[in-house]
Amino acid sequence: MRSVVVLLCAFLCFSCNLKSFMGKSDTSVASDVQPTPLLAPSFTEVVIDTLLSEKLSIRALTIDNDKVWYAANNGNYGCISLKDNKRFVGNIQRDTLKLEFRSMAQTKDNIFVLSIANPGLLYRISKDGKETQLVYEEKGEKVFYDAISFWNDKEGMAVGDPTDDCFSLLITRDGGETWTKISCDNLPKLAEGEAFFAASNTNIIIKGEKTWVVSGGKKSRVFYSEDKGKSWQAIETPIVQGSAMTGMFSADFYDETLGFATGGDYEKPQQNFGNKIITHDGGKTWNKVGENEGYGYGSCVQFVPGSNGNELLTVGASGVYYSYDQGKTWRKIADYKDLFTIRFVDAKTAIAAGNKKILRLKFK
Repeated sequence: MRSVVVLLCAFLCFSCNLKSFMGKSDTSVASDVQPTPLLAPSFTEVVIDTLLSEKLSIRALTIDNDKVWYAANNGNYGCISLKDNKRFVGNIQRDTLKLEFRSMAQTKDNIFVLSIANPGLLYRISKDGKETQLVYEEKGEKVFYDAISFWNDKEGMAVGDPTDDCFSLLITRDGGETWTKISCDNLPKLAEGEAFFAASNTNIIIKGEKTWVVSGGKKSRVFYSEDKGKSWQAIETPIVQGSAMTGMFSADFYDETLGFATGGDYEKPQQNFGNKIITHDGGKTWNKVGENEGYGYGSCVQFVPGSNGNELLTVGASGVYYSYDQGKTWRKIADYKDLFTIRFVDAKTAIAAGNKKILRLKFK
């Protein structure tokens, strides 16, 4: 299925000059110098086609050159070629468990999928699909892992809800062959009711050796490490919080300085204030932005590549929304309200997934 959404823009007359406002690469922005916002969107229409339509719930994607890998419920995972639509479908079964994979990451040769709930199971899958290996297992009533990511082909981390008084943190330094759970003695303490949301596998953001992890719930903070997970500090945020289903559900950093986080109140999905925050100093301080603008609850946010940090895309309960001024104003570009996660292939192509579907969005 293919559809075209025309972006209605009050500033369309400026579209011929858009290229002069768009950055060519992800260059760093000094903390006291903010990028100049675009005067208009960098596209005038969105062409949407369906890559996958099946009875799956998909909350994790990773882009591997010309392939899109996905992780889903009932032990399902797979990949789709963006060139010829060829597909690989995999399934992992463990006793009578119905495994739900909401976290996915990759290295050069392998894909990793991590299940939620008890037991937490982390599998390494060779990209040729020939080998699947259980590399970590954790049992316990409170076990619930939410996201996974890698710094490089050797070092990676996974984060989960607290089983003690800190967040659960797994670290690998050998390419994912072995994983170690870090002691709470070396991690910040969590507040009562503070945890993470397995909404879109975007709780962890990595830029170089720097890492940000966003929490939610009764307390919603940013946990920052500048040494690949060896030490951590906790940073307060002004996002809505205070009840179990509030706080940050997703975040992204354009570079080591500019970051954006979203979420809100899952139980009040149309509430569009207190649900968007931005940092210009590497996450040291955060400010609300886009109050009473655009969408309500947001499941996932991503910066548009090559946009100088001006352009953002979100999916969530209100639909697909786009901003060209760092989140100050928003406009709906598609009405899909059952998408959970989104990733960019390049500046003009994004892949979104959710309930029973994977979509490709082309911006023209």
